[in-house]
Amino acid sequence: MRLTLTVNGRPTSADHVWEGESLLYVLRERLGLPGSKNACEQGECGSCTVRLDGELVCACLVAAGQAEGAEVRTVEGMAGPDGELSPLQAAFVETGAVQCGFCTPGLLLAAEELLARAPHPGDADIREALAGNLCRCTGYENILDAVRLAASRAAQAPTDPNGGPDHDR
Repeated sequence: MRLTLTVNGRPTSADHVWEGESLLYVLRERLGLPGSKNACEQGECGSCTVRLDGELVCACLVAAGQAEGAEVRTVEGMAGPDGELSPLQAAFVETGAVQCGFCTPGLLLAAEELLARAPHPGDADIREALAGNLCRCTGYENILDAVRLAASRAAQAPTDPNGGPDHDR
């Protein structure tokens, strides 16, 4: 089948897709987006997390046919148009929350979703939001520090008169 979807804001398609292959396989192997990682293939680790029509999902558990016509956002879609890191990505780098990198895509997307709905999360909120993502390297403290740092910086960012962040400053 031909799979047509929007990935990171861009309409795209992939040919010769078996509707039962995973969305993760399509993203990585057919569309060349290796950010989402193939780790457990059972939806347990969160390394393959993407947004599918606005909801966080484990791409390893989504059949490609289920993504027909959908909007998908991967970790690659977090960076700015010139490849600059998002504030959350930068906080992960600065705090050492990135080690082997396998868990990082899922953690970033889960943290981004948390900060969008709760801009000033407490530690319990952060832990709950990231609970579906396993990390074997960091011990989680640096990850929590990164989310706290990103939230703190967002709270201090100047805003424009319309209430959004002022990106011109």
